[in-house]
Amino acid sequence: MSDHDESRFAAAVYGARLERAAELARNAHLDALLITPGSDLRYLIGSRAQSFERLTCLVIPASGETPSVVIPKMELAGLKDSATGELGLRVLDWVDGVDPYRIVKSVLNAGARTAVDDAMPALHLLPIADSFGTVPVSATPVLRQLRMYKDASEIDALRRAGAAIDRVHARMGEFLRAGRTEGEVAADIAAAILEEGHTAAAFVIVGSGPHGADPHHEVSQRVIEDGDVVVIDIGGPVEPGYYSDSTRTYVLGEPEEEVAAQIAELERAQAASVAAVRPGVTAESVDAAGRDVLTAAGLGEYFVHRTGHGIGLSVHEEPYIVAGNDLVLEAGMAFSIEPGVYFPGSWGARIEDIVVVTEDGCESMNNRPHGLTRL
Repeated sequence: MSDHDESRFAAAVYGARLERAAELARNAHLDALLITPGSDLRYLIGSRAQSFERLTCLVIPASGETPSVVIPKMELAGLKDSATGELGLRVLDWVDGVDPYRIVKSVLNAGARTAVDDAMPALHLLPIADSFGTVPVSATPVLRQLRMYKDASEIDALRRAGAAIDRVHARMGEFLRAGRTEGEVAADIAAAILEEGHTAAAFVIVGSGPHGADPHHEVSQRVIEDGDVVVIDIGGPVEPGYYSDSTRTYVLGEPEEEVAAQIAELERAQAASVAAVRPGVTAESVDAAGRDVLTAAGLGEYFVHRTGHGIGLSVHEEPYIVAGNDLVLEAGMAFSIEPGVYFPGSWGARIEDIVVVTEDGCESMNNRPHGLTRL
């Protein structure tokens, strides 16, 4: 961490990332990367700047020249917490009435081949394309090669995030009771997410009874009943911005025998996918490992989404653990393993851990019991 603040890493970390980004841009035959506020900007310089109608843009020349930050003068204070000053980046501030897109163009050669981050809003992308006389390409193929591989500091942050969300799941007996609404339970969980060390509750899914059959149900005013199976999917960021994301399935009272048996198969499927993770295997093979268990148990058609998504400064990022993705896994990649089964109108279940690929397998960031938890 930086000496003065937990909100970002030491400046040298960002300096190395900028150098690597320029190198990857050169390899991709690009002249520059143009990065607007979002998780890519935060990754590269530690800035939490937000995107508004006034342009803020990090310009990274592929030639290895000093990057520039084009920013409205009124937003300069937002750079103070970033590594901009320590890295000696050029700051090109502008005031209303000035064309910031011409400033971006002025720091690059005529006809420069540029790539933009995938979160750049159209209100900035279109004027940039107009200014350069050509539409930029996507910087994602370059940036993914950086962000997909977590270093030791990032893995430590994911570890701390995982432990924090585990502490929230450990307290579920305080919150989840028959007679309470999903919304009431969710409000208590959101407070606990903050109490246990997150800076925000990014998402709280409380899917009780038939709502558990909707993978992205959030909360409602449904009153939770005795016998309900309840899916709790929760997460948020810990400093310096790395996310937790963990799902467990609970039951109030005794589950029906068939429900318990089906969730036991889901637990086996999740464990099979975790066991399949190691360097050299493909993302799709990890998806297949758990899916095959559910298919053999007659539950394959009830698993309706991919097995997992990458995680870091974004809740969803690469790599995606999904059929058709032949990406070969390597040490440092971090992603969820979260198979589920969903019976529309009846109930659903999901079990999710975040794992990081190690030299010979994987490390789980989440360590709460995986089976159906009775409350």
